[in-house]
Amino acid sequence: MKKTSFGRGYNRGQGGFKSFKPKPVEVGKEYDVTITEVSRRGDGIAKVEGFVIFVAGSKQGQQARIKITQVSNRFATATLVEPSQSTETKE
Repeated sequence: MKKTSFGRGYNRGQGGFKSFKPKPVEVGKEYDVTITEVSRRGDGIAKVEGFVIFVAGSKQGQQARIKITQVSNRFATATLVEPSQSTETKE
């Protein structure tokens, strides 16, 4: 493969510049998710279509409704809107 003088990050067709793909979540919208993991900082981690979302104040295994507060190229952050309650049923 021929090397170029463009520096790091400039590899056509090899994963750079993925920011053009639309994100599966949007700021201000709400989503029903399951918290599957906990980050090193203690935030819950959920995924929507494989896109990582950090949810402050959530616990692993929790079902919750979240509201997206920020979206970056690689992840989003969200707040809990409605943590699910095992004793409460909605109809």
